[in-house]
Amino acid sequence: MDKEFENILNQLSEEERNEVKSNHFDSLEKLIPLLLKRVHPHNVLQLAALIKQSVLPSICPKTDEEIDKLFSKIDKEPNLLFIQEIQDKIEDFINKRFERDKKVVIERTSDISKLVLLMEEYLNEAITSNGSSSKNVLNIKEKIESINVSEDGLEALTKLQNELINAASSIEKEMITVTNKLETGKSKVQELEEKVKTLEDELTRTKTENMKDHLTGLLTRRAFSDEIKKIESAYERIKTQYAVIFFDLDHFKKLNDTYGHECGDVVLSTFGKILNKSVRDHDLVGRYGGEEFVAIIHFNLNRELLQFLKRIKTIVTENSFLFKDKKIKVTFSAGVAIRSSYPTYENTLQKADMLLYQAKENGRNKIILENGMEI
Repeated sequence: MDKEFENILNQLSEEERNEVKSNHFDSLEKLIPLLLKRVHPHNVLQLAALIKQSVLPSICPKTDEEIDKLFSKIDKEPNLLFIQEIQDKIEDFINKRFERDKKVVIERTSDISKLVLLMEEYLNEAITSNGSSSKNVLNIKEKIESINVSEDGLEALTKLQNELINAASSIEKEMITVTNKLETGKSKVQELEEKVKTLEDELTRTKTENMKDHLTGLLTRRAFSDEIKKIESAYERIKTQYAVIFFDLDHFKKLNDTYGHECGDVVLSTFGKILNKSVRDHDLVGRYGGEEFVAIIHFNLNRELLQFLKRIKTIVTENSFLFKDKKIKVTFSAGVAIRSSYPTYENTLQKADMLLYQAKENGRNKIILENGMEI
């Protein structure tokens, strides 16, 4: 068997190798139809992003860190998804996530359980003490009603007085005890309330962190999709005009191969910061996956949108990205579609994606708008 052919066979999935065996493929030419069945790398990146979003965020930070490390590799080499070992790791992460999250939830809700039990204990004691005092007072009341002052005289009244004093002392002691216990309980309740508040703050912080891409600080694809619902709602109500812009860094794989993935991360992070600082509060920008970014830019006049696009292109192309002591030139391609030209946001996004692909096919380092204009 040809050595090159054998090397390619070793890189196939088990299912693909079985197909080779059953069809008796023995040459590279015969493998071509089989390899063409594979998903396009662009779609593999989207698939990887969807899988990552399905297992994140986890309540357990350790799980998030492990999944991020694995998917950082997959972002750079999407075809890793086809390797059985990687698939097994993803499955293992899913199982770990459920177990770890379950454990964290049990630990964090135990304080709430303690609060309920503590309140139950003190309330029961208060009710029990109160019941005992009420019984004593009721007995004395019955004795008062049964006394005939003219027959029993001063001796009976003196005895009754002593019983009343003793009952009052008993009630006083019980009330002091209950008050002390309730004060102690109040302190413990306040302590538990502080723990619950800390837990709520931590969960809010975790949720916020999981909305942001760890490398660029931009919204994740999932968080971006959630936020677009609000923008779409405003568009349906008052027709706020906006554009969808798809960005893709040119020759990013070559940059990684030349300078290393650490350099690639610096470029992604810097480009993300440029986009983030260039948009306004009511605009939206997120990392779509790999070296792709998407932005929602509101505008009233076309020239406002063009100014934004030209500003981004000028900043990126007329400056160098710094990595250690190296100055690296970076360009990007982009596609721009206007929301009002399409029936849905999804249609607008698809058009922007098509225009981005057109920009890359036509030489890269350009922005193509839906009206055919190039920047």
